[in-house]
Amino acid sequence: MKTEKKSLLTKVAVGVLFVLAVVVGIILISNKNSEIEKLNEQYTNLDDMYKERDSLVNDMAKTFDEIEENLTFVQNKRNQLRIDNEEGARNEKEAIVDDIKLMNTMLEESSKKIDSLNKRLESSGIQINSFKTRIARLTKEVEQQNANIAKLEKSLEKRDNQIQEQITQITELDQKVEVLETDILQKEDSLEEASQILTQKENELNKAYFASGTFKELKENGVVTRDGGFLFIGRNEKLQDDLNESYFTELDKRNTDIFPIFSKKAEVVSEHPDSSYRYIYDENQIAYLKIEDPEEFWKITKYAVVQVK
Repeated sequence: MKTEKKSLLTKVAVGVLFVLAVVVGIILISNKNSEIEKLNEQYTNLDDMYKERDSLVNDMAKTFDEIEENLTFVQNKRNQLRIDNEEGARNEKEAIVDDIKLMNTMLEESSKKIDSLNKRLESSGIQINSFKTRIARLTKEVEQQNANIAKLEKSLEKRDNQIQEQITQITELDQKVEVLETDILQKEDSLEEASQILTQKENELNKAYFASGTFKELKENGVVTRDGGFLFIGRNEKLQDDLNESYFTELDKRNTDIFPIFSKKAEVVSEHPDSSYRYIYDENQIAYLKIEDPEEFWKITKYAVVQVK
């Protein structure tokens, strides 16, 4: 009896232990599955974080390249611009203004991209010091380029003001030149008029008259007369007081120094110094009268009369 009871107790104990072992096994299996799920979840989160990080790094690297390309373009374009104090063509000025607008637009886009990168980096919770340093450097460079563009715009404005001043000065000079030209034209007209008057007076002063012929011809044409003497002795021919100028040949004293005679004898009736002229002979006759000293010849009278015989 005792043996059966002991055997029963043993069986019960073994059964209890088996149940406990099963329960413990179930619990262990359950805990292990839970830990596996947690690990899987952590792995998934970590994988997502790495993917996000990789995406962020790629996007930021691409954006950095775009910003640096913009800054390089702006710097090169700014170096190409030359703004001096000379007046440039309108098309040149418009091109400079357009370039400045383009540079401002590119710098503004770069600033927006930098702000976007900064916000995205902060919201991601990812700490990438090299990116923060690069963002700070690009921000500073954009600010510097903005300052340079501002100086460029100020230089352009200064040049425009100087050009406007030059245009005003040129306009004033043009007006003065126009007044001077009008004054010069008036003076030229006056000088031309005075010159014409002077020429007329000189021509008038240099007018002279010549007549030749026998005494009879000269007397009949109102050029000479005789006075003095007795019985045809001591009478002298002289010019009449009221000369008939229509019988004379008008000439210019400045370019006349020869009077044709073509007679064996001749006598100068008008008053002229003997030293101021001479006769030129040809084949036993007087060919012409040659004036040797025009100033002396015409000093007393402007009428030259030669009586031929």
